[in-house]
Amino acid sequence: MIIPLVLFIIGLALLLKGASIAVRGAEGLALRFGVAPATIGLTIIAFGTSLPELVVTTEAFAGGDYGIGFGNIVGSNIANIGLILGLIALFQPATFCNTSSRSTGIRTSLMVLGATAVFVLFTMRGMLDTVSGIVFLGVFLAILFSLWRSDPLVDSMSDEQVPYPLLLTGGGLAAVILGAHMFLTGAVEIALAFGISPLVIGLSMVALGTSLPELATSVVAAVKKSTGIAMGNILGSNIFNLLLIGGINALGRKVPIPLDWSPVVLCLFSIGIIPLLSRRSSVTRIAGGTLLGGYVVYIAFLFLG
Repeated sequence: MIIPLVLFIIGLALLLKGASIAVRGAEGLALRFGVAPATIGLTIIAFGTSLPELVVTTEAFAGGDYGIGFGNIVGSNIANIGLILGLIALFQPATFCNTSSRSTGIRTSLMVLGATAVFVLFTMRGMLDTVSGIVFLGVFLAILFSLWRSDPLVDSMSDEQVPYPLLLTGGGLAAVILGAHMFLTGAVEIALAFGISPLVIGLSMVALGTSLPELATSVVAAVKKSTGIAMGNILGSNIFNLLLIGGINALGRKVPIPLDWSPVVLCLFSIGIIPLLSRRSSVTRIAGGTLLGGYVVYIAFLFLG
């Protein structure tokens, strides 16, 4: 029991540090090649903070741990909205109003809702396969193309040059891959030791662990009054998780979908971003508290229900 716990903790540390280094390197590459800093937040940073989900899910599916892999995708998105968006809104109303036009905020929110709808509809088939993967990746590329052509969603980012960005990106990715392997190994062993189903572990411990980069990045940005960075990271990460990670891992295989209510819960939590479509285009503190409370109840139900 001690060895799996050590692997779990060390793997998680490597995941978080590796993702941070990879994001820093990716920022440097984007700035070096003249990519608009505002666009980086919704794309590069969102991708960087989704790296743990990508590697852990791929590792889980490759090893036949479909419950952990599927639970990680769905659980991470639930954590992004219920936990992270809820916390941000408690600091201050989560909004795009100070950083971009209302139309841009609406467009991006609709993209997230659309990505969620596409993913959930395909899970209702009982499995993900190559057809699912092609559809997910096609929708993802269409969204990505639209995002890179649209108005920026983040406030600002430092224009300072990042030394050795390619080395940082590669080294960070290597740490993420190694950390994911150790993290997943530890998580599976812990689940077996306590008799907890892999799906519950994926929806809770693994999902929360791989969402820590989003949590750290978004909360720090919110504290610094850069809500655009925080919101872009949350919404962008949700799109990456569902369509890119789900799409890549559905290609060339048939992934059985566990029969449970987690996709329905994901839809319910996704309602939390609907206030971004309103006239004020913001998630209030009351709504944030509701999301956070709902997430606590959801986690408690996973283990006690």
